[in-house]
Amino acid sequence: MRTAEPVRFTRACEATLIPAGTPVVIPEGTEGSLTQALGQSFTVYVGGNLVRIAGANADAIGRTPPVPIQVSPTASREELEALVWKQLGTCYDPEIPINIVDLGLVYECSLENLDDRSYRAKIRMTLTAPGCGMGGMLTQDVRERLLEIPRLREVDVELIFDPPWSWSMMSDAARLEAGML
Repeated sequence: MRTAEPVRFTRACEATLIPAGTPVVIPEGTEGSLTQALGQSFTVYVGGNLVRIAGANADAIGRTPPVPIQVSPTASREELEALVWKQLGTCYDPEIPINIVDLGLVYECSLENLDDRSYRAKIRMTLTAPGCGMGGMLTQDVRERLLEIPRLREVDVELIFDPPWSWSMMSDAARLEAGML
């Protein structure tokens, strides 16, 4: 959802400055405009800057935090892998209102057994630009989102830049959203 809905911070809230990736704290009572509410995070325009608010802090802007993921204890490896891809689809570039899967940023996703009931997810991904200041935030977002999945105990995220990302890697849905089709 893209919007320009006014918001008021009901408490001090940790945020990330876009595109620098610098952590900041938004004081209680600060007013801003919600510009993006996609996946499980929010982009808010505050004092001339864009900031990213994690879903865990949704209550600070009057939103509901994400619901914990439920997984059957008997879920197969294939079911878990599908859930990993679904969860990756909830990670959005805070500057582009398109998820990282449809943007073509995820090059590889695999699960490795740690024991009979738990797995390590290995993700190889890139950024839209090698110097993107949000790289650390995006990789941390991927780790945090995937660790919400029961039975995933470890998540390794590797940023790679070969092959370099290009617009051609976007899904048709992403190109349509970006006005390229």
